[in-house]
Amino acid sequence: MSDVVGSSDTTNARGAAITLAVAFAFVFVSRGVADIWMVFLLPIESDFAASRQQSAGVYSTYMVVSGLSAPLAGLLLQRYSPRACYLSGTLLICAGVSLASLAGALWHLYLFIGVFVSLGISGIGIVPAAALIGRWYTRRMSTAMAVAYAGLGTGSLLLVPLAQWSIEWQGWRATYASLGLVLAGLSVAALLLPWRRIAGGSVAAVRAQGQDGASIRPWAAAAGLTLREAIRTREFAGLAVSFGFTGFAMYVVIVQTVPFLIEIGHSPLHAATLFGLCGMLSIVGVVSAGWLCDRFGLRPVALLTFALTLTGMLCLLVLSYQFAQWVVVAYVLSFGLAQGGRGPIIATLTNRLFSGPSASALYGIVYASSMVGAGIGSWASGFLHDVSASYRPSLFLAVVGICVAAAPFFVVSAFRLPAPIASSRP
Repeated sequence: MSDVVGSSDTTNARGAAITLAVAFAFVFVSRGVADIWMVFLLPIESDFAASRQQSAGVYSTYMVVSGLSAPLAGLLLQRYSPRACYLSGTLLICAGVSLASLAGALWHLYLFIGVFVSLGISGIGIVPAAALIGRWYTRRMSTAMAVAYAGLGTGSLLLVPLAQWSIEWQGWRATYASLGLVLAGLSVAALLLPWRRIAGGSVAAVRAQGQDGASIRPWAAAAGLTLREAIRTREFAGLAVSFGFTGFAMYVVIVQTVPFLIEIGHSPLHAATLFGLCGMLSIVGVVSAGWLCDRFGLRPVALLTFALTLTGMLCLLVLSYQFAQWVVVAYVLSFGLAQGGRGPIIATLTNRLFSGPSASALYGIVYASSMVGAGIGSWASGFLHDVSASYRPSLFLAVVGICVAAAPFFVVSAFRLPAPIASSRP
């Protein structure tokens, strides 16, 4: 992918490739560790005699804390170094899952998974990845962002079924303990990676962002809007609303998908595999969305992903009334291909509209809106299930949410042909 960098120099191409590979790998881990909660949910409910609302609340706490800490991860990256950001992130996740294996009460999981793991995931997730990629890529930025975002789907594809198999083999506590050992090894890797080279960036990409080109620290306060100016714009509001309601609608569905599939007749392993297949298709969808955006524009591709997600949600509604195998297939195809597709689009829009040193902080805030929305959606899904003893109210709510999320792409004109917004400063 050397043609995505702003220079034909071989050193720049290699640096860009290393950066993208590192970003992908850590995003893979971050999403995989997050999504395995879906298969821990039922055995933990059984062990602690918890309601669905209580167990879903662990994931809701994780989403909210992860979202609120996303801007802090960007700040840690800017003020210190990528090594500090990624090492602290992996250590926190390692501590969280290891302590979770020893949990004696459900509130322990709220702390260990909902807080420790979520803080760690912010430190190694898509926000620092987007900042690092922005230091290397100018042309085809959507494609580069899509490759990093593909780590999200890959993490779900591989780690969710693997976690289900491990739980069936050795129980959920031993599974968390084993994961802690793996993450201890990842912490060593986070310490030894060539972060100085990764943080350096290509000269063309750094200059395009109005930064000094010397290192990722400090970010020069030069071109572009200030953070205060940017958050007052219509465009920023549109990004926050779109990504916030996307997270809300998606996680009203996602957190309940495996239990729902089990309820309509699938075995736990088969349900986890179908969930993983959605993750696999999201890899294809995310990379395809990035490629299509570079050729047809961000707005039409974004609207296509919203339409596919809506189709998937409607398929689940149909399944709640009557089972049909072709509807299951339609759900996996439509929901899976669109899952995660908005991520690289929103990241690219943020970089193009708000070029300059505030871009990474702004994306952290926009991403936080998505995670907070996801946390609220996760809690709402558990609450509605407990109140109604049905998945239908959650699914209807998700349909409304995804329609609201698509609305800014109809009403914000700058999303059609995004260009840097000029500062009002003299």
